[in-house]
Amino acid sequence: MSNLETLNKHNFRFNKAYGQNFIFDTNFLESIANGIVDENTTVLEIGTGAGTLTKILGKHAKRVVSYEIDNNLQPILKETLTDSPNVQVIFQDIMKANMADIEQNLGTEYIMVANLPYYITTPIIFKFLEEATRLKSMTIMVQLEVAERLVAKAGSKDYGAITPAIDYRANAKIVKRVNRNMFTPAPNVDSAIVNIEFVKNKYNIKDTKILDQTIRSAFAMRRKTLENNLKSTFGFNAEQISQILIKAGIKEKTRGETLDTQKLVDLSNAIYEYMKK
Repeated sequence: MSNLETLNKHNFRFNKAYGQNFIFDTNFLESIANGIVDENTTVLEIGTGAGTLTKILGKHAKRVVSYEIDNNLQPILKETLTDSPNVQVIFQDIMKANMADIEQNLGTEYIMVANLPYYITTPIIFKFLEEATRLKSMTIMVQLEVAERLVAKAGSKDYGAITPAIDYRANAKIVKRVNRNMFTPAPNVDSAIVNIEFVKNKYNIKDTKILDQTIRSAFAMRRKTLENNLKSTFGFNAEQISQILIKAGIKEKTRGETLDTQKLVDLSNAIYEYMKK
């Protein structure tokens, strides 16, 4: 019995509130798994769904821990994952899970695989960027417009706070576009698979917390100049900001969204040095 037939047998109803759009094409899902897991890989999956990808990951990986928010999928997953002894499904909202608990259970370095609904994409990515300590990579399926935002160039319309927040920690690339008709039910937009590979010491950063603050500040109000945003975030006066911008090699009246990752690092390092004084 296919996973879709199992869903129908249990009269499962797709929940719009959870952004549920499942893929049942096993050849397509195999092609995703083949590129990212082997018998030594521990996988954190977010969104078990009907367990189609989960089962494939379990077949290739050492271990899979999968988080699912919808308790109505329990009887379905009991059937679809019956032959997957190395898969553990946890019925919990990943956003409410404690990172230390997640990583303690995983017990080693791991990769993340996820089909992320639009409403939760950015919060989940930021949660793992800022809190995870053993995450090696993310392979995530997201709406195409979000994917373009994750890999955007400075100054483009898609460039936002999440772009440099990823870029200073990792290399991100779109690996595949996914037509909306691959999903059940079909969403209104196409998707894409993005691979985010973490890189240690990619930039010379004095203080990552100040850099995260700087990035948030630079994009806080897109129509305001960098000076205004920095005043709001750090409480600097005009003279202090002028000194910091000179040190970072940034012209006055610059807008935050025009700064690439290196310039944001330079700015945060200048802020760090000033605060240290």
